Amino acid sequence: MTPPPGWYRDPSAPHVERWWDGTAWTEHRRSPDASTPQQPYAQPQFTPSTPTVPLGTGVSGGSGGSGRAKAIALTAAAVVLVAAIVTGAVVLRGDDGDPQTQTAPTPTSSEPTSAAPSPSESSSEPSADDPSVVVDELNGITLPLLDGWARPQSVTETDIMMTTSGTYDCPGDDGLCRHGTVISRTVTSNDEKSPETLAKDDISEAADRAYDRNKVNQRPFHGITSHEVVGQGSVAVAGRTGYFVRWRVKTEAGPGGYVQSMAFPSSVGSESMVMVRYAFDAGEEGPPLADMDRITKGIRPVGDEGTGGGVGSSIGPTQ
Repeated sequence: MTPPPGWYRDPSAPHVERWWDGTAWTEHRRSPDASTPQQPYAQPQFTPSTPTVPLGTGVSGGSGGSGRAKAIALTAAAVVLVAAIVTGAVVLRGDDGDPQTQTAPTPTSSEPTSAAPSPSESSSEPSADDPSVVVDELNGITLPLLDGWARPQSVTETDIMMTTSGTYDCPGDDGLCRHGTVISRTVTSNDEKSPETLAKDDISEAADRAYDRNKVNQRPFHGITSHEVVGQGSVAVAGRTGYFVRWRVKTEAGPGGYVQSMAFPSSVGSESMVMVRYAFDAGEEGPPLADMDRITKGIRPVGDEGTGGGVGSSIGPTQ
């Protein structure tokens, strides 16, 4: 409760009194023994823990009390005065030595304590638990996880970033196949820095790995019988200019599919070249071919969700 107007011990100078108008301190000050008549003190509601109280509280100047009562009262007043002086010295100088200012004669505040700010609901850096993206921490990129796609499960290749949901029996050698995979890897085989050269050199290996002979020496589609280039050119990836090559491959067993190799410089570390490979089954069971473009356009550097577009952002033919 805010104290009523009156003379109170000045928190910035405990040896004088200062006028409190009921809402704020004024510039009127006086010595405790000033000759001007004192207005009656109203008793503010102070908590026991505060020593900052108005002078004269509980002390009577009349002659009606006994000598012992007066002595007790004077002793109590002296204790309050000493405590007020000590408290004023503490208030004037904090633990670090800087001046402190008390804004009212009451030590308690009626204002509610502000709640601690809650953590941000969204992180500027996507995590591996973010359901909307997959994170390639090694190459410093995130890839959008579109509908129908899932994080890799029960796969032997560590650089597979996502696959289509579910599996099916391969039409060639025994085993389980997936209708679509996306792979992200760092180019370490040579020092080539041209995205175009890297993509053109990689597409044949990417096609063989997806539709000819896999890493465990199986031929899930009994090999590739032919291929044709259906798209190639510059493309913007994560704010960098890259290059892609897309093939349509036909296989001895099954409907064949589309394979794409895409090279671009990483935006982290030594800016090593990154290769992203796509393998989509053709036919009605395969994922939409447009998902290649959507995933490419959604690739971002880790921690920079707004990066995108740029030269070559339109990939070209999709059939």
